[in-house]
Amino acid sequence: MITVLDCLESTALKFADNIMCEDANKKITYTDFVKNAKAIGSFLCKYATARQPVAVFMDNSVEAWEAMMGVVYSGNFYVVIDALMPIERIKNILTTLKPLAVIVDNKCENQAAKLGMGQNVYSYAEIVQPGLDADKIQAVRKRMIDTDPVYALFTSGSTGVPKGTVLTHLSVIKYIQWYAETFHINEETVFGSQTPFYFSMSVSTMFSTIYTGAKLVVIPKQLFSFPVKLIEFMNEAKINTIYWVPSAMNMIANFKALDNHQLPFLKTVLFAGEAMPTKQLNYWRQHLSADTMYANLFGPTETTDIATYYVIDREFRDDEPIPIGFACSNCDVFVLNDNDTLASIDEEGELCVRGSFLASGYYNNLEKTKEVFVQNPLNTHYPEIIYKTGDLVKYNDRGELIYITRKDFQIKHQGYRIELGEIETAVSAVEGVYECGCIYDLDKHLIVLYCSGKNLTSKDILLGVRDRLPKYMIPNKMFFLENMPHNANGKIDKKLLQKIYQNGNKK
Repeated sequence: MITVLDCLESTALKFADNIMCEDANKKITYTDFVKNAKAIGSFLCKYATARQPVAVFMDNSVEAWEAMMGVVYSGNFYVVIDALMPIERIKNILTTLKPLAVIVDNKCENQAAKLGMGQNVYSYAEIVQPGLDADKIQAVRKRMIDTDPVYALFTSGSTGVPKGTVLTHLSVIKYIQWYAETFHINEETVFGSQTPFYFSMSVSTMFSTIYTGAKLVVIPKQLFSFPVKLIEFMNEAKINTIYWVPSAMNMIANFKALDNHQLPFLKTVLFAGEAMPTKQLNYWRQHLSADTMYANLFGPTETTDIATYYVIDREFRDDEPIPIGFACSNCDVFVLNDNDTLASIDEEGELCVRGSFLASGYYNNLEKTKEVFVQNPLNTHYPEIIYKTGDLVKYNDRGELIYITRKDFQIKHQGYRIELGEIETAVSAVEGVYECGCIYDLDKHLIVLYCSGKNLTSKDILLGVRDRLPKYMIPNKMFFLENMPHNANGKIDKKLLQKIYQNGNKK
């Protein structure tokens, strides 16, 4: 297999009439998916370009996925843009990209016009209609190699400007081979897709479907506000595998939805994107069948999706963090201290990654690329690029990696170096806490806690963490929200918490 298109076509031959993907409005077989993707690719071939970005400005849907792969068939790479993200962010992305073309659906067409996305804006219906031009597609494929880009995903940048992480056919295939083998993904797998297509977690479900012949079901976004209806939908679709952000799992656990409703088909539960609160994970483990596999996956967009993982193989107390485990196959990770030497056991350091999972870098941002994609300091003999993740980790006495926090979430408080993530782990274990997030007031040197839960008071939190945290790590201010804010990827929105605090909760 040289490209992801080779994977797709090989799978489509084996499972031609199987349903590949379905959403609320449409379902499609492997055969028809390939036909439509090739038709879109044929249309885009009129530009006679290669390795250029094409924006896909569409909702999560069967047709959006067809458009994405159609871009790849044209020899270019796709960039999915969230229609709900702030206008200024979309403009920043478009300024960086200068896309060759923009593909829209009916819902996003008017917004694309308002944003001034350029002349080359095409509706899905317009470009799928002309059909396949086999000669054009074949000519493109002859020139395609495994280091050509498949897609770019835009992530947050420390300067406020989004970074477009570019991933190649090689990186995707090597990563997906590990993912499919490790989690037993095959033609009988039915994914319940929660994450949007512009988020790196979607790469795992989408491309492992392409690789194995699995089925991907796009779960309607609104169901994640109604846990019982969500469970009913999953059972009706016979979903047996999920890969969700923890906040989506927390919603079911916090409402205790599994007390009276079962998920008999669900056998594989994977999660990533932020720390999984152990209390809520334990709830899931108590209510699903004993043979269900649970795994904590960890990694940035710059490593395709994941660099380390941990299959849950023992019991954990509610206040114990879940390890991020060990390196994926064909992916090496190591921990560097401030001197760029290997950290010892129980010494904090920055997680670094090397191998074919790595992205090529950031699109039109060579300066930022050079900051984090660097020469391996442990290898002075030949060029070898590693990625410095910015994540602080350490090994426990079992040799498992434990995530601590982001480097930029580390604070100095009362003379102590403190990881806000450690405070969040302790608070999340308190009875009645649904979700929590910590920020730091640099001006007044205060640890500020926000949390949601059932009938919570500051006294409840203080009593709950007094045996888990030293005094200097106890939050100085606490605020209680009915619901914690989440960003577009489903993670707790720390930046918004900071704004809420600055705009009114500083008294």
